[in-house]
Amino acid sequence: MPEDAILLIDAYSQIFRCFYAIRSLSNSQGMPTNAVFAFARLLLRIDKDYPANYGAMALDCGKPAFRLAIAPSYKANRPPMPEELRVQLPYIKELAEAFGWPLLVREGYEADDLIAGIVTEFNEYKVYVVSSDKDLAQLVNDRVTMLIPDPKKTGFMKRGVTEVAVKFGVQPHQIIDYLALIGDSSDNIPGITGVGPKTAANLLREHGSIATILTNPECVTNEKLRDKIVAGSKLLDDNIRLITLCSKIDDQPWDGVSSLMRRQPDWERIRQICTKMELNSILKELPTEHMQPVNIKDAAPHQPDFFSSPSSTIATKEASESRQNKFAPDLFDSHN
Repeated sequence: MPEDAILLIDAYSQIFRCFYAIRSLSNSQGMPTNAVFAFARLLLRIDKDYPANYGAMALDCGKPAFRLAIAPSYKANRPPMPEELRVQLPYIKELAEAFGWPLLVREGYEADDLIAGIVTEFNEYKVYVVSSDKDLAQLVNDRVTMLIPDPKKTGFMKRGVTEVAVKFGVQPHQIIDYLALIGDSSDNIPGITGVGPKTAANLLREHGSIATILTNPECVTNEKLRDKIVAGSKLLDDNIRLITLCSKIDDQPWDGVSSLMRRQPDWERIRQICTKMELNSILKELPTEHMQPVNIKDAAPHQPDFFSSPSSTIATKEASESRQNKFAPDLFDSHN
């Protein structure tokens, strides 16, 4: 990875992945520590293997009004965050900051939209995105690569243009139409009945786009399939608008590429967090040179405490006058 690349983490996708990857792990006080443990290991791996100068963690902030206006049922099928995960969020936040990651959030936009905004604005930079979210494949090109956590190993699999084509059977610029046809159950987006991944990929390889098909439906020789697509034209239009990432962010939570500069990890603070959570195997992996004992209470975060509030309401855009606070209003309890 080039040192001047931008490395972006789809934060909640990784937090939930960490939580479900390891279960039944707690410290001597009975507090769950599984998500903190797995997240710490993830950040160590990224720090070792992907030392880019620029980066950020992008976070959701509720359900965007513009998508709910299209489909009020958007993501309505998602259960609330498990309490066992919610109690770990303050420590995950501390770890993210201690590892030097800027945290980006903006009310009315999802993390994927913020990632799309950065990809679009900083178009002279290589961008790597840590996420397995298939929506983000629409951003992949010769400059943008996804890093997919490898379930069989400790590292990541790169997903570039070639890998997107192998995985989905379509090119990255066709991903929006592909998902519009098949739907996305995780986001409560229904597709065209009877159209699965193979059929959708075949349609797009042969005809290029949904727009082309709807302009000339007769190009689809299968009459039943053609009738379904024509009858579902309104659904397809809605799906395309839902799935297309919004790259124009109002009051964007970054201010030039310098605001995405990654700080050096504060290894002393990381050690104190891991000691408090009794993550002994993580402690063995931390560098020891130049460390000094730090009282965890004195290691005040550079950003406000976004994680510990029990409220599940959507966060506001209020921020302090400082640059660090400007880029990180109430982040984690706003996730839906």
